[in-house]
Amino acid sequence: MVFLTPIILFGLLAALIPIAIHLIRREKPPKVAFSTIRFLKKTSKKLVLFQNLQQLTLLLLRVAAIVLLVIAFARPLFNQSVARLLDADPQSAVILLDMSMSMRWRENFEQAKTEAFAVLDRLSGGDEVGLVAFASAPEVVRELDTEGGRMRELIEGLDEPGYGSTQYFPNLRLADQMLEGSRYENRAIYLISDFQEVGMRGQMESWKLAPGVALYLIDVGSADSENLVLTDVRSPEQLLEDSAGQEILARVRSTGSRYLERGEVSLSLNGQIVDRKSVDLSDRSEQVVTFPVDFDAEGDYAGEIRLTGDEFPDDNSYYFTVDVLPKINVLLVNGEASENWFDDEGHWFGLAVSSTESSPFSLKTVGPAELSGAALRQSDVLVMLNVGELSRSQSSALSEYVVNGGSLLIAPGDRVKEAAFNQRLGEISPARLEQVGLLDRDDYLVIADYDRRHPIMRPLGSDWSARFQGHWRLTPREDANVLMQFDTTEAALLERDVGKGKVLLFASSFDLEWNNLALQGQFLPFVHETLRYLARSEVIRSAYEIGDNINLDQFMSDAEVSVQDSDGRSVLLETINLQRATSPGLFTATSGTAVRRYAVNISPEESNFTRLATSTLYDAVVNPDTNPLQSREAQTAQLIEELEEPQRLWWWILILIMILLLVEVMVANRTYR
Repeated sequence: MVFLTPIILFGLLAALIPIAIHLIRREKPPKVAFSTIRFLKKTSKKLVLFQNLQQLTLLLLRVAAIVLLVIAFARPLFNQSVARLLDADPQSAVILLDMSMSMRWRENFEQAKTEAFAVLDRLSGGDEVGLVAFASAPEVVRELDTEGGRMRELIEGLDEPGYGSTQYFPNLRLADQMLEGSRYENRAIYLISDFQEVGMRGQMESWKLAPGVALYLIDVGSADSENLVLTDVRSPEQLLEDSAGQEILARVRSTGSRYLERGEVSLSLNGQIVDRKSVDLSDRSEQVVTFPVDFDAEGDYAGEIRLTGDEFPDDNSYYFTVDVLPKINVLLVNGEASENWFDDEGHWFGLAVSSTESSPFSLKTVGPAELSGAALRQSDVLVMLNVGELSRSQSSALSEYVVNGGSLLIAPGDRVKEAAFNQRLGEISPARLEQVGLLDRDDYLVIADYDRRHPIMRPLGSDWSARFQGHWRLTPREDANVLMQFDTTEAALLERDVGKGKVLLFASSFDLEWNNLALQGQFLPFVHETLRYLARSEVIRSAYEIGDNINLDQFMSDAEVSVQDSDGRSVLLETINLQRATSPGLFTATSGTAVRRYAVNISPEESNFTRLATSTLYDAVVNPDTNPLQSREAQTAQLIEELEEPQRLWWWILILIMILLLVEVMVANRTYR
């Protein structure tokens, strides 16, 4: 026999109550002194024995009634397998445990672990369970296993969440794939999270869980939350020396269920606080804080924007680096120098490059005869304006300069001979010079098209109104890029990579002899952007987000790389020269004598504590062909009802109890009458 609710059997102790009462009321007859017993009626021993039997019967009836009542409520079953009842429907389950940064809020993660243990407690010995601890991607994965004890130890060993952002769909898909090879048809996913709204990013409209996979959403998020967030920070990555008047912008927003109106933002450079500003959000949803900064000296600056005023400090810092380069040394070879500024080939170019002390360029002008290897080694950019024939040694030095990483801008004029140019500079030039095209006074060419995505053209406007009456007809090389075209579709500006360097060829002059470009408003920004582009060293990425892969080869030479965090602790690399960003801060990478710093920041979206309705996620992923599955308790209750239906023993026990109670009343009346 099996009892469906065996805990009720503790009620059998109540059967001791009538026994105790019977024993307590049992008294020895008192001795009374009488002067004579002549008037007392004699009672037979049979009558006394009969009364004792009645009292004993009454006691047994009362005890039996209590025992049968307890057994009835314990709901007995006969001829049924206990194993069938205890493990009626074995289950394959995957626990999805959110370990994103928002789970660091207060006790969210501890509550999540408690809920995971509760899921394990509800599973029985034959069930199999897997684990996926996730943020934007899986961080800990344990395949399906029947050893619940080992799964409990694994969850217990998870110390704290990381700083990753939340993404539900890739991890739900992984859990679904894990259940494809499960042993049992009863499959379920238990998602334990604080259910941030940003976790719905990357939603796959057409993807659903496999039919039959149940999804249980366990919410451990705090009903009340408040947080100040740096949603955006704008800082320069690379500047030139004496870059005064720079600005660093920080956008602050209040998120969560409770609104914060006050905060403070501070700016630090190289560990020193530069400025502090208060944030007032009493009448707005966000505020942009501006920090004016002057980068006077060249060097590598490490900065931090820090926000205070809330209870969640994990996302209150934004890190950045600024690389301030020295002034660009420009060597101008003037092929047609003149004391008359109007006739001087380099006059207008010189005004555009170094007309003010705050210019980011340092200009040195020489004649063609002064061009040498020593002069080239001291320059970042070489500009050749209307330079005629060069000597063999000069052309050789020029080719070596470009191949080794130098930059060259050529603007040929009327002094250039195509044969000599093609012979001396043909190996590095983006195009061959064919012939000069001169138009009548009333005819001219204009710039009709240009590559708007190129770094030179991107900052410039579209107002190219310059008129060109003279230009060189060019034949571009196969590996050259045409950046600008005349309205005749002829190339006006070409670019070519030569070795480690770059060469730009402009098809006209930079003076007023062949065009009026120097008189246009576009001339100065065009010259500046061209020189910046040619001189700018490759901008090495120095700002990353949590989850990014950082290839340290871009920072270093061939020597071995070591990385330290902002506290000077060594960072373990996943592979040689490769690191995955897992925590925010400023990191220092060292290889030989080369040292560079880079910043890792938290995704601002993860700091948004706006909650997601669990029904929204449920409806988005549960397959419509899946019938809602009952919980283990509901399934057990249903099975109990099915097993109990044909027997209903407790009904007959209750009828017997009623009969016993009637008999008890009759016996009691006869006994104590």
